[in-house]
Amino acid sequence: MSFIVIIPARYASSRLPAKLLKDVYGKPLIQLAYENAIKSQADRVIIATDDMRIKQAVQGFGAQVCMTDSQHTSGTSRIAQVLSMLNIADDECIVNVQGDEPMLDPIVINQVANNLLDSQMHMATLCEPVVDEQQYLDPNCVKVVFDKLGKALYFSRAPIPFFRERQDIDLSLCYKHIGIYAYHSRFIKQYLTMDSARLEQVERLEQLTILYEGFDVHVANACSEAGFGIDTPEDLNRLLAVLAPSKNKG
Repeated sequence: MSFIVIIPARYASSRLPAKLLKDVYGKPLIQLAYENAIKSQADRVIIATDDMRIKQAVQGFGAQVCMTDSQHTSGTSRIAQVLSMLNIADDECIVNVQGDEPMLDPIVINQVANNLLDSQMHMATLCEPVVDEQQYLDPNCVKVVFDKLGKALYFSRAPIPFFRERQDIDLSLCYKHIGIYAYHSRFIKQYLTMDSARLEQVERLEQLTILYEGFDVHVANACSEAGFGIDTPEDLNRLLAVLAPSKNKG
């Protein structure tokens, strides 16, 4: 298996400004995502950013960094610029790892790359079970429904599948989407030619354009813990508590 991990690293963040540079026990947050990626089977890990402050931090811990434009509206379009700048072949498998996912198990990165190759679908991603009703109802938790072959039917911030009677809610049917993607370089370039679907615009989910255009997205249950993303100050405090040195001795 051969693949490249690219980590889009945008500086701007409305809920937690400069979050990728937040200190986590002596390391910027982006470094934790990078360290997980280099433990995977990836041939290469590249951080794609739009800001010199992130570039300097990334160079400080020895990672490869690629400067991209600041106008990108999605991580996928930022990755597309990297592919062009570095002349990466069309048949290369690319895994998009989010820079604000500091606890992603490296074997999960391997899994999504393998799933793309095995499924022969246009894109692969992962999910995990919804843990409780609060998460099921939370619009910040993106849910996904897929068929018996693992083909995505829909992604939504709304609670899906919807149960007409609240007492009938069955969380065994409910899955949270994990924001990791695998696709071939040529498909990323094709994605850039697609007009943003109205569904994407209303849900703010770029994968909905891919479904709208008729392409297949493979979804599988993650084989290990994906952890949680860092979007708010509360998320950062939770991460600091989980990784507290006193909890990890011995």
